[in-house]
Amino acid sequence: MSHQSDLIATDIDAYLKQHENKELLRFLTCGSVDDGKSTLIGMLLYESKMIYEDTLAAIEKDSIKHGTTGGFDPALLTDGLKAEREQGITIDVAYRYFSTAKRKFIIADCPGHEQYTRNMATGASTCDLAIILIDARHGVMTQTKRHSFIVSLLGIKHVLVAVNKMDLVDFSEDRFNEIVREYRDFATRLEMPDQHFIPISALKGDNLLEHSPNTPWYEGSTLMHHLENVHIASDRNLIDFRMPVQFVNRPNLDFRGFCGTIASGTISKGDTIMALPSKKTSKVKSIVTFDGELEEAFAPLSVTLTTEDEIDISRGDLLVRPDNQPNITDKFDASIVWMAEQPLLPGKDYLIKHACSLVPGRISTLRYEIDVNTLHRSPAAELKLNQIGRCQIQLSQPIALDDYRRNKGTGAFIVVDRVSNITVAAGMILDRKTAEESDHWADEARETLEARTSPVTPDEREARYGQKPATVLLTGLPAAGKTPIANAVERMLFDRGRAVAVIDGQNMRRGLSRDLGFSVDDRSENVRRAAEVAKTLNNSGLITIAAFVAPHEAVRQKAADVVGRERFIVAHVAAPVEWCREHDEQGVYAKADAGELASFPGVSAEYEAPATPDLVLNTHESSIEECAKQVVELLEARGVI
Repeated sequence: MSHQSDLIATDIDAYLKQHENKELLRFLTCGSVDDGKSTLIGMLLYESKMIYEDTLAAIEKDSIKHGTTGGFDPALLTDGLKAEREQGITIDVAYRYFSTAKRKFIIADCPGHEQYTRNMATGASTCDLAIILIDARHGVMTQTKRHSFIVSLLGIKHVLVAVNKMDLVDFSEDRFNEIVREYRDFATRLEMPDQHFIPISALKGDNLLEHSPNTPWYEGSTLMHHLENVHIASDRNLIDFRMPVQFVNRPNLDFRGFCGTIASGTISKGDTIMALPSKKTSKVKSIVTFDGELEEAFAPLSVTLTTEDEIDISRGDLLVRPDNQPNITDKFDASIVWMAEQPLLPGKDYLIKHACSLVPGRISTLRYEIDVNTLHRSPAAELKLNQIGRCQIQLSQPIALDDYRRNKGTGAFIVVDRVSNITVAAGMILDRKTAEESDHWADEARETLEARTSPVTPDEREARYGQKPATVLLTGLPAAGKTPIANAVERMLFDRGRAVAVIDGQNMRRGLSRDLGFSVDDRSENVRRAAEVAKTLNNSGLITIAAFVAPHEAVRQKAADVVGRERFIVAHVAAPVEWCREHDEQGVYAKADAGELASFPGVSAEYEAPATPDLVLNTHESSIEECAKQVVELLEARGVI
């Protein structure tokens, strides 16, 4: 399966050329201790015939002394450290290489112990796929959850869950299905769009290369077939051209080129590029490589670009397209994995290495620590070794950056201690602009437009309707009862002769917001549009009841600014998520659990409860009519009606 031996024997140059053009897949194995990660890799290397005879002989000899299987121990192929072989565990990240007729592979064997979490994060940072092993006897362990969270945090889209040691549970289909359900229940809160589950026995070779007769109930692909055929080409960002300049090549007076690895996107001769932060532009004169000039280059090629104009470009600059620029800022939010014995201290000065630039900065705010076992977020004064948190970084000068999930090359950074020069943390940039500072909310464009005034004054409307305009935002988890309360309030006010209108989040998405999805940015834009509608209705003298999930506090505050804070009332429909699941008539939670709905508040995304709501409605304790009466009573107390 691994090589075409005839071609190697007859035409080595043709074989090497063929091997050079194979697609490369980087993957890692991770999971709890003794789940069989090293054994799996050893068997893959053994079966692909990528072990030298002297190495194989040494492993067979060491198996007698250090082996744990009673015979040939394939785990010793990757556990190369003496301490690893003595303890039977993986400590360092071991990289191994092999190939088949279809692909080349680089494997990162990551340690399972919690104390080596930083090693696992390092190994996973460049991978396209993760194999998470689960011992069929023990099921989903704490470290399984920890590694799954880090895989999700690092943006690895393809996850292969290998339920190992099936031979020790008599290849039980029920046990396999039980573990699949257990893992999916946990993973619904993570961003893992592509999940596959395979029952295997790494030591015995079941379902590694060929379907095992011991699992006739399993009809999916074998592990190797999946590795050879998983589609990763679309994972690369070929839209946003980004090339950090690593070196300015000036070998003589006639040549000046800018060397670097293309982080994302494509570039062609004649394209206009811009250098950041100077924003000077020029056109690409040539794309030079060791093998000659190219007409077009794409990620992740290493190239040298020459320009038609002599513009100032230095190491650390970022080359982009003028019409597709990243954010340029000196402050950003990030998730970080702390890797040093000394804890993170907010306010301490560090060096931030981003792409090819090294900038002084500090972690100004530690927002919270993430318990990777439960995904619970809690306030923290510091981060200790192997802990993960959300923080805000303040730099001494602006840099050009992207959101990590969109562009790993310009969305990742490391934190370096200024005294010891030791790397103390790895970070992933989060683009909070979409949630809190989105251009949709900007006022600059509005200031260029002349406001239109109505000939009917607000006082005339108030006298006609006998009420003051106001907007009540009913916010809460999906299926908490927001829309039923809004409809009940509308009925009560209408029966009293009041002019009232309801804006419902789902109705907005069927019409005005039908072009929006459910990302953080799209949810923000949906609320913005609703706020503009509510403002228009209020200006017409109507009372507006808005039923929206509106999960982010910053977005709710922006909506209050649009409508007018004196008119804006926030009612938190505070039903717990368990109650919402039980009363979910549309089945949205089931779809979110199955991964059909991404970024779902209460399941795979956070719902930020209002810090100081004007009213709290407990639909799990009170009826819809009682909650509606509370809203009407608040409007009466505020003098709206």
